[in-house]
Amino acid sequence: MSTQPRSESSKSRKVTTRSLRQMKERGDPIAALTAYDFLTAELLDRAGIDVILVGDSAGMVVQGLDTTVGVTMEQMLYHCQVVSRGVERALVVGDMPFMSYQVNADEALRNAGRMVKEAGVEAVKLEGGQSICGTVRRIVDVGIPVMGHLGLTPQSIHKFGTYQVRATEPEEADEVRRDALALAEAGAFALVIEKVPAQLASEVARSVDIPVIGIGAGAGCDGQILVTQDMLGLYTRFHPRFVRRYAELGNAMLGAFESYQRDVKARKFPSADESY
Repeated sequence: MSTQPRSESSKSRKVTTRSLRQMKERGDPIAALTAYDFLTAELLDRAGIDVILVGDSAGMVVQGLDTTVGVTMEQMLYHCQVVSRGVERALVVGDMPFMSYQVNADEALRNAGRMVKEAGVEAVKLEGGQSICGTVRRIVDVGIPVMGHLGLTPQSIHKFGTYQVRATEPEEADEVRRDALALAEAGAFALVIEKVPAQLASEVARSVDIPVIGIGAGAGCDGQILVTQDMLGLYTRFHPRFVRRYAELGNAMLGAFESYQRDVKARKFPSADESY
């Protein structure tokens, strides 16, 4: 029997949809973060992150858009391709962008297939509840794992009109509960639940046998996810209450760029030792 600590040995085992469910059953929290490029994905994988989401949040933190709505299928395929190349252990999940799955189930299936076949992801994520369950079933039936997304769904920002907490009223909270059960029944292997009251998220996590990964949804979920640029202090347009900044890399990078600029202007770089 191996004497290697579980926290260490788990870093070398490939994460699958099955192992995520086993983590929920054992009560082992799932650590998830986003990535949009090869180098970040490689570092996240080395750090032991369980799930790497190639999010359509790339529209905001990479492309400079105000919302995720403008992100295209081709852009997501590109980001998924480069992230997949940097990952060996983590489960790579690709976000299906706005209007890539809402038109009909056939188009959704084709686009999900492209994410797996062309971009190398191992699962796809769709926003929505009961209204997309038929599409979820269709995708799952051909062997493509689907992660759901409830609560604050950024692709619906123009419908909501705000990024404020969702499901604070009993009617919407009940809808989230029903949606979670429906998605689990439709075959989703996991759910992201975003920016809802902690008690509701905890109830949802207990009500379904699939992992529920929270973002701004309290500690009662089966795992947590953040946007990597947020937790590194790189994306500074706003600082949501639920984001813990583990570094301030934006300030560090700005300082490095300013030092380089000063050295070039003062002809201090390159030095003789840095020249041929």
